[in-house]
Amino acid sequence: MAIATINPATGKTEKTFDPHDSAEVERRIAQAHAAAHTLRGTAFDERAGWARATADVLDADTDILAAVMTTEMGKPIAQSRAEVGKCAAALRFYADNAERFLADEPLEDPSAVGATRAWARYQPLGTILAVMPWNFPLWQVIRFAAPALMAGNTGVLKHASNVPQTALYLDGLFERGGFPAGSFRTLLIGSDRIEAVIDDPRIAAVTLTGSEPAGQAVAAQAAHRIKKSVLELGGSDPYIVMPSADLDEAVSTAVTARTQNNGQSCIAAKRFIVHTDVYDEFAEKFVAAMGRLTVGDPMDESVDVGPLAMEGGRDDLIELVDDAREAGASILLGGEAPEGPGWFYPVTVIADLPDSARLVREESFGPVASLYRVADREEAVHVANQTPFGLSSSAWTTDPEEQEFFADRLQAGGVFLNWMTASSPQLPFGGIKRSGYGRELSAAGIREFCNLKTVWVA
Repeated sequence: MAIATINPATGKTEKTFDPHDSAEVERRIAQAHAAAHTLRGTAFDERAGWARATADVLDADTDILAAVMTTEMGKPIAQSRAEVGKCAAALRFYADNAERFLADEPLEDPSAVGATRAWARYQPLGTILAVMPWNFPLWQVIRFAAPALMAGNTGVLKHASNVPQTALYLDGLFERGGFPAGSFRTLLIGSDRIEAVIDDPRIAAVTLTGSEPAGQAVAAQAAHRIKKSVLELGGSDPYIVMPSADLDEAVSTAVTARTQNNGQSCIAAKRFIVHTDVYDEFAEKFVAAMGRLTVGDPMDESVDVGPLAMEGGRDDLIELVDDAREAGASILLGGEAPEGPGWFYPVTVIADLPDSARLVREESFGPVASLYRVADREEAVHVANQTPFGLSSSAWTTDPEEQEFFADRLQAGGVFLNWMTASSPQLPFGGIKRSGYGRELSAAGIREFCNLKTVWVA
């Protein structure tokens, strides 16, 4: 894939970039490796000051950076500004909490193991490779980088090739905040060169957010070199609505849950599983609300949904919807891609999906919602769990016993009751099954790339 900014609203190439040659890749990895030795020797309060200063840089650059992200991947401009703000908040969160998360953990009774003192200590691993996607081009990176750098690690970024301007912005961001030179470096390379970077002995571990095939390739290579990996892959998240739910609130939130980021989010609600007693009312209100959304130029403040980020992504979505239609599903809204320019796809709602339809099993990465009618909570859980993915989920019910049922039975890395799935620095984030393994964010995320060292004193 060419390394270029191609505006998805117009299909026109805005800027192209030469990939880094082998000498430049070597120079950047060497910088990050050297910086890891420096950063390891700094104190938490020093790193916290740099993290807060980096957050201040993001605040100052919000409008410029938001425009770059919208130009590169097409999200509505208001959502781009919100993404910048969320990243600044994550940096401040880890500045405030990293030292507490990584404090020594003393054994309460060391004499039980024959010691006078014993404790566990968290220490940084070194330089971590981050392979990141285009859909949240700033947030996906910062949610790794903020805890990693606060733990004393350094980062090397291989970003998606369609967001090179965002990637290059990140290359200098942390040094602008005061972190040592080389603490975070961007590599402008294609995916075919990732294996060689993982093989480099200076790379201690790797984290990837992306597709299942990309995750398989990176995890296999990391395992071959006996290196830690964390994967956040796709999702086909269920959104369950039971009779006791506040239906208007469930509908309103469902629209946002399906169409935020132009529907291109791993944790977006994609399968709406509704109890038969409220199915007809929910479907009517949901289709009406989805139909009121405005699709158009993402730089326009009034637009709700912009284009898909890449032409290939739009083509994949067309194939999924056409397959569902041919299998006998009902298209309640949308379902026909407009002529260009740009890679737009209409907000779409599909019902009556047969088991043979690909949409039942595969992730739809765009503003396409699938409706399922179920008879009871057991069937709701069955439908929710029938996908090979297990990233997150939502369930709407005011019955405490039902809430506990869904919290216990849904096979996912998260269960959000009476709300949509969201990521926040305070809570661990990640999936199970084919959605990956490991966790980002919270205390769990900062500890993923630390050596948990046992110290025992006779």
